[in-house]
Amino acid sequence: MQIWKYKLGIIQLQVLIWVAVLLLIFFSLLPMDGYLKSVIYTLVNTTSYAIIIYGNILIFYPLLYEKRKFVWYGLLVVVFLVLTGILRGYASIELYKRFLLLKIPPVKLLMLLGYVPGGVLIYVLSLVFRIAIAYFTLKQQTEEIMLQKSQAELNLLKSQVQPHFLFNTLNNIYYKVYKVDPSSAVLIERLSDIMRYFVDESPKDVVPLATEVAFIENYMALEEIRIRHGASIHFEKDYDPELRIPPMLLMTFVENIFKHGIDKSRQQNQIKISLIQQDGFLLFKTINHKITTMAGSRTDGFGIANLTQRLRMLYGSRFELKIDIEKELYIAFLKIPLK
Repeated sequence: MQIWKYKLGIIQLQVLIWVAVLLLIFFSLLPMDGYLKSVIYTLVNTTSYAIIIYGNILIFYPLLYEKRKFVWYGLLVVVFLVLTGILRGYASIELYKRFLLLKIPPVKLLMLLGYVPGGVLIYVLSLVFRIAIAYFTLKQQTEEIMLQKSQAELNLLKSQVQPHFLFNTLNNIYYKVYKVDPSSAVLIERLSDIMRYFVDESPKDVVPLATEVAFIENYMALEEIRIRHGASIHFEKDYDPELRIPPMLLMTFVENIFKHGIDKSRQQNQIKISLIQQDGFLLFKTINHKITTMAGSRTDGFGIANLTQRLRMLYGSRFELKIDIEKELYIAFLKIPLK
C-alpha cells in the first residue's frame, strides 16, 4: 500500500521541519505564558534560529570554511553569534514592552549578552542541519541518476530489434564486401562495433576508457567519409587504458564537431583532440574551425545542456566544462575527476 503519493523535496522537507519547530515551541509555552507572549517568543526565537542556521550553511561555511579560511571563519562566526544574540534579546524585550505592556528595566548590554549562549547551541545544530541537507540532496541526486539510467535502458530496449541478428547480418555483409572492396568492409566493421557499443556498453555505469576511445574513433572514421575533401584529425592520447568513466561523456564534443564544425567547401578541415590523464583528473579538449553559419549553436544546443546536467549529477561541482571562441576556432574543454 502506498502511503505517500509523492516524495518530499529538500525545500518542502525544510519547510515541514520549521513548521514543526514553530508548533513545538508555541504549544510548549502556551500553558505557562499565554497566547500573545508565546507567539512573540516563538516568532523571535525561531527567526533567530533560522538566521544562525542558514547564515552558517549558506554563507560562512561555503565561503570561508570550505576555502580553508579557518581563522576568518571562527572570528566571523563569533561576531555573528554575538550580534544575533543581542538582536534577539533586544527584539524580545521591545515586543514584550509594546504588546504586553510589561515594565522592564532599561536595556543594558550585559542583559542582551545573556541571549548569546543560546545561539551557540543553534550554531552546533546548524552543522547537523547542513549534514542532513547534504545527505538528502545526495540521496535525491542518486535517485535521479538511477531513474535516468532506468529510462535510458528502457528506451534502449525499445529501440533494439533483434540486435544480435543485425550484428550477424553485418558480419556476413562484411565478409562478402571484403572480397571485393576491403576499405569499405572496414567501414562496415566500424559500424558494427559502434552498434555493439550502444547495446553492450552504454547501459553500464562505467566503461574502460579504451573502449570509449575506440567508439569515438569508429564514429570519426564513419563521419570522415561524408566530408568531400576529408579532414585532418590529430588525436593526442596519454592515459591509462584501464581507467573507467561513465559512457558517452566525451561523445557530445566530437559529435558537435562533425555536426557544426565541418565546412564541406574547405579543402582541409583541421581537428585537434586531446585526452590527457593528469593529477587525478581526465582532461578532454577539442579544437576545430568555426563555421559562420552556426554561430551560437554549439553553446546553446541540447547536447551541451544535457551533458552539463549529467555531469552535475555525477560529479557535483568537481568538474569543469568550458566552451570558448578564439578568433576562428571553437575550443571545448572538459575536466572530470577520476575518483
